[in-house]
Amino acid sequence: MIKDINIGVEKGKILCLLGPNGSGKSTVLRSISKHLKKIAGTVFIGKEDINHLNSVETAKKISVVLTDRVAPELMTCQEVVATGRYPYTNHFGKLTERDEQIIEESMKSVKVLELRDKDFTQLSDGQKQRVLLARAICQKPEIIILDEPTSYLDIRHKIELLGILRKMAVEDKVTVVLSLHEVDLAAKLADTIILVNDNRVYGCGCPEDILDDAIIRNLYGIDQGSFNMLLGSVELPKTCHADPNVFVFGGDGYGTLCYRALNKKGISFCTGVLYHNDVDYQVAKSLAHEIIFEKSFRPISDAVYEAARKAMFKCDVIIDSGFELEGENNRNRTLLELAKNTGKTILCLRRKPLKTSGSVRYFDDIQTMINSPELEALASEKNEVALCS
Repeated sequence: MIKDINIGVEKGKILCLLGPNGSGKSTVLRSISKHLKKIAGTVFIGKEDINHLNSVETAKKISVVLTDRVAPELMTCQEVVATGRYPYTNHFGKLTERDEQIIEESMKSVKVLELRDKDFTQLSDGQKQRVLLARAICQKPEIIILDEPTSYLDIRHKIELLGILRKMAVEDKVTVVLSLHEVDLAAKLADTIILVNDNRVYGCGCPEDILDDAIIRNLYGIDQGSFNMLLGSVELPKTCHADPNVFVFGGDGYGTLCYRALNKKGISFCTGVLYHNDVDYQVAKSLAHEIIFEKSFRPISDAVYEAARKAMFKCDVIIDSGFELEGENNRNRTLLELAKNTGKTILCLRRKPLKTSGSVRYFDDIQTMINSPELEALASEKNEVALCS
């Protein structure tokens, strides 16, 4: 139950509720859709109190897709979708030619027309969700309310569903109120975000203004791992806190997959030189033992270069992720050449071989590299230390 809530959403806009399980998102949605009797307060559509609307009037204004498992017996998918037209039919529930057309268009919009003759109870959860969305669309409502509509959907159908909701809001001026668990999708979809936790509104506003890493961490109580708002990515907790024995040359996004593979293997690493605005920097913040970085759009300074050189020389294994080598003042290239000339083991993911006489091993993919004897030995050392401690 959420106390002291006073929110509004404009026609043709999308409002999304975010918050941990049990925070009250579903209670809000059920209250404004008349599926749950309110203890107090009033819900208006325009200037009209929805308590003054009968069931048919409400159904013409609001369509709902909740998380309850719906199991209509002996009904095809088309028959389930057709129930969305009942508020517009006569007492006998007879569908007109226009009703049939709307039903077909609604099923096409969520790509379930091919399921029209299938028994609804025989569908997968994801297919059922799409059929129920088609039913909601079929009602031609002013407002559509959805509780965790992306549950059970694969990534393709999540994207398609949210695209449909955005299109309905923009083109048909339908107001959308929904709850989501996917913070990254909510930020891309919603015009307004309401953060709820501990039975209260934690924050409200434009997602670009109110969402950041710290807010999400506090909202969900994340104390292990991290969520990066800029990338919309989750990083699992760091698996090794020992001093690193691997130096990763990252940059241009080439380092990220190496970082994650090393973390899964339980191998501590440092990385550099990264620019502050590089995508690798965002992931390295969560996974690397140490990051040597430079401010964006500046040449690598002598101090940063020296820090990277010292960190690299402390490591026995160097990983060349395939970063960009071009540029007259590319000091990462200079560092890599230095590593080659000192005889350190270099594990390289480049398609084009380096010009070097040093010990360089080339790999076609990260899996083969991560299972190389050099990294297997480091992982074994880490496991031995963990057992001893």
